[in-house]
Amino acid sequence: MTGAFLSVAARTAELSLRSGGGGLTGLLFFLCVVVLFPFGVGPDLNLLARIGPAILWVAALLSTLLGLDRLFQDDRDDGTLDLYLLSPLPPELLVLAKCAGHWFATGLPLVVAAPVFGFFFNIEPAALGLVTLTLLLGTPALTLIGAIGAALMLALRQGGMLIAVLVLPFTIPVLIFGVSATLAVQTAPTPFLPPVLILCALTLASGVVAPVAGAAAIRASLE
Repeated sequence: MTGAFLSVAARTAELSLRSGGGGLTGLLFFLCVVVLFPFGVGPDLNLLARIGPAILWVAALLSTLLGLDRLFQDDRDDGTLDLYLLSPLPPELLVLAKCAGHWFATGLPLVVAAPVFGFFFNIEPAALGLVTLTLLLGTPALTLIGAIGAALMLALRQGGMLIAVLVLPFTIPVLIFGVSATLAVQTAPTPFLPPVLILCALTLASGVVAPVAGAAAIRASLE
């Protein structure tokens, strides 16, 4: 069972890295937002430092949504999804493995790049470290929530924009508490631990709900 789980996750990561809407595209989109935003705001370093964590989180959220429409669609097109469902691996674990592979290829590069890109906003090293930490804790939730939308849109051939519209409202709590934890360092009286714990709880809850909901949506789309 563990071998099958890791095999599905590895294959998903490999396909995501090789496909046009995979990890590289998300990373380039992340970089474009980070580079272009200071030009729109202006050279006010204090303002950039204050809003920088929020911009990094919004850019990471939008980058995570890229390629989600192909999370299950490619496997369905080539018949791999049918083979997965016939294997001993339960559909819930299949969805979780697909999410793990997708996050490894798309979410993890954003986490690694965040400390580098954060210097564009003149963010203090302590706050930059917390941005990276919150992205590490929160981006898996974004992938898991997005997987539910990808499974629901499996029957549609052009579901990319529909997935974004469907998923985006449910990612707002993750965004709020991710940014709140980071801003706690810049506004000293604000506690840091509560928003981080809530962010972890959202990720854990997504890890429970997304596989069940995603598996049910896949079964419904194949009937």
